[in-house]
Amino acid sequence: MKIRSAEARYYRWPRPVPISNGKHTWTDMQMSVTTITTDDGLTGIGIGSGSPGERQFRDEFCRQIIGIDPTLTERIWAMLSDSKMYGRRGFETAALAPIDMALWDIKAKLAGLPLHRLVGGYRDRVPIYIAGGYYSPDKTLRALQAEMAGYVEKGAKAVKMKVGRVSYAEDAARVGAVREALGPDIKLMIDANCAYRAHEAIQFARQVEAFDIAWFEEPVGPEDYAGLSRVGMQTSIPIAAGEQEYRVHGFRDLMATDVVGIVQPDARWMGGVTEFMKVSALAQAKGAAIAAHGPQHIHLPLIGAIPNGIFAEYYDGDFGTPHGPVFLEDLPIGDDGSVALSQVPGVGYTLNDEVLAKLLV
Repeated sequence: MKIRSAEARYYRWPRPVPISNGKHTWTDMQMSVTTITTDDGLTGIGIGSGSPGERQFRDEFCRQIIGIDPTLTERIWAMLSDSKMYGRRGFETAALAPIDMALWDIKAKLAGLPLHRLVGGYRDRVPIYIAGGYYSPDKTLRALQAEMAGYVEKGAKAVKMKVGRVSYAEDAARVGAVREALGPDIKLMIDANCAYRAHEAIQFARQVEAFDIAWFEEPVGPEDYAGLSRVGMQTSIPIAAGEQEYRVHGFRDLMATDVVGIVQPDARWMGGVTEFMKVSALAQAKGAAIAAHGPQHIHLPLIGAIPNGIFAEYYDGDFGTPHGPVFLEDLPIGDDGSVALSQVPGVGYTLNDEVLAKLLV
């Protein structure tokens, strides 16, 4: 079997309302879809990001894999991750990620297995947390409380909110208001998206420790390992990080801080299924949990494959993210706060071509 064709397409659509985290504001959403077809007629799809910086790499990578056996995922990954030729991390790694996913889709279809069974097979339901609590114009404390409590009403047993954009006092009041709305039995995570310096993160953490925070995500910049260590040693809140790491080597350095108990790889950015599984194994050896960052359709099967997977991130259908209408699967949340995994051979999701046709860039 050989790869006959490989191509990437890009999609963009506006958000109903702009949203902000601790450092950035988004007015629209974008995604890419890489489709690989074999000479036997099998097709695999992979979902990735769509930033301009990675597109040229991805188009070149698609050209290079023509004629190669699609089951040679390690060989193809090594070929496309040549740091001398393409760079060490970032756009290059994100460019190859959906290619790798599409190859694993083909392998799973060949094996007649859903992806989570092929690459591991640990569980058939995965716990999720709903990500929300963003800053948006005129969002009051009461509106924030209603939003977060609404996620619980939809079945979530854990939710995450943003911090880092306003003063310590204002953010602490936001966190306190959400905890009041949720009650004591729902897990609450906070995410600064690298908005703080280490001493600032320590000061803020001390103001919110009393609200029983399940983890403090990305309190400092992704390469400030020393700062991350200082934060982790000065707060009782568990530290989560990793969405901006690329390749297993970066995660090795991240986990060497010995303060990151929850590791957050995003398969769309850090090299796809192949590298995700290596990071998961490394985390298991270090005693760390995996809570994948990014769209639930991509990461549910990967968390379902590993014994140290604790959560898949989940975005509500009203959030305007790259799921919902662009995928055919609804992925409903069960009474226990988990989502059932697809048992269909392949990656477990189906694109809504009718909707995507209207969003094509």
